[in-house]
Amino acid sequence: MAERLADVPPTAGLPLRAGDLAWPGTDADLASALARFLGVPQVQIECSGTACMVVALTALKRLAPTRTEVVVPAYTCPLVALAVAHCGLQLRVCDLQPGTLDLDPVHLHQLCGPQTLAVVPTHLGGRLTDVATAQACARAVGAWTLEDAAQALGARVGDGSVGVHSDMVFFSLAVGKGLTLFEGGALVVHDPALRQACAQVSAETVPRHRGWELRRSIELLGYALCYRPAGLGLVYGRPLRQALKRGDWVAAAGDDFDPEIPLHRVGRWRQAVGVRALARLPDFLAQGTARALRRREQLTRVTGLSVLGDSPAVPGAAGTWPVLMVWMPGAAQRDAAIRALWGAGCGLSLPFVHALPDYPRYARVVPAAEAGALPHARELAGRLLAISNSPWLDDARFEQVCAALARFSR
Repeated sequence: MAERLADVPPTAGLPLRAGDLAWPGTDADLASALARFLGVPQVQIECSGTACMVVALTALKRLAPTRTEVVVPAYTCPLVALAVAHCGLQLRVCDLQPGTLDLDPVHLHQLCGPQTLAVVPTHLGGRLTDVATAQACARAVGAWTLEDAAQALGARVGDGSVGVHSDMVFFSLAVGKGLTLFEGGALVVHDPALRQACAQVSAETVPRHRGWELRRSIELLGYALCYRPAGLGLVYGRPLRQALKRGDWVAAAGDDFDPEIPLHRVGRWRQAVGVRALARLPDFLAQGTARALRRREQLTRVTGLSVLGDSPAVPGAAGTWPVLMVWMPGAAQRDAAIRALWGAGCGLSLPFVHALPDYPRYARVVPAAEAGALPHARELAGRLLAISNSPWLDDARFEQVCAALARFSR
């Protein structure tokens, strides 16, 4: 790929339109709009997916104060670990089943016990994972299930939204997600008493912070202006290449999170922007699914590559496709491809750089794991890369990506 063209974003986010940015009238009730979209009785809006997790875990902690442990996948976003620490809880990391995103049931059974507060199965990159096993393990010890669907807004299981069969589920409305407020989150709680507990926690602990809301509003305007091929080189491509030049893959992947988690209320204007953009989301997701399925077929024709799909343990699974997550033949081939293509602006990236215990910067909040532990999660971290499903990655450039990956896979 000799010539670097306009930068492609790492995920397929829904672009905003000028009409989305109008001052709110009666269209500022994002909670009701998302409830209709998801087909659920009620949605609670928070300032981020991480904030949703903090509110949910705090509510559970109040209900079961003697329980102190949260079980999460060993390969997931480091913000999950920071949210657990923020709530004063202990993280327990669970290995994955080989070659999948499903929690390893044997390891999960070993981790769950009387101290378990919640199990957090994660639908990484829009791919749906096995929640039934996590739910069964949690219920067997009196714990709850909190689905992390941060990257899966609009995913379906049969006729219903992802998350309808567990205790709670949250979605992210951050940059690059299908629907964005620049930062935002949506929490769905199915039991009315637990739903009320989460609403009470939010009312008592989440302030109206005008400074944060002003900052997020300005950032959302910047997103509306720059989230297009002409602007991505400045706001995404340049910082990415600077991080790669330093050899800092953690910063390049955006895994260098601040340990402080902002908590504040989402204002009416940003909610109205979300309501207006939400009207276009179903068509955007449908087009993305059709494009991803075509491209998955192209990728599977490359010897040595496979594309992660929805878990076979989930009947009727229909995940979203912000990215295509590609399993390379080995870590050496994956790393060679990333070194050559990550800074080229063609939509390649890493979902996350490491399994959770392998980030030195998060050693304070993640328990250490011996070298031989968590073999499947660590193998996934070493062999996985992501290809953007943005419509701005056109067919010609995608074919170039396939050809380059074919060379590296050999």
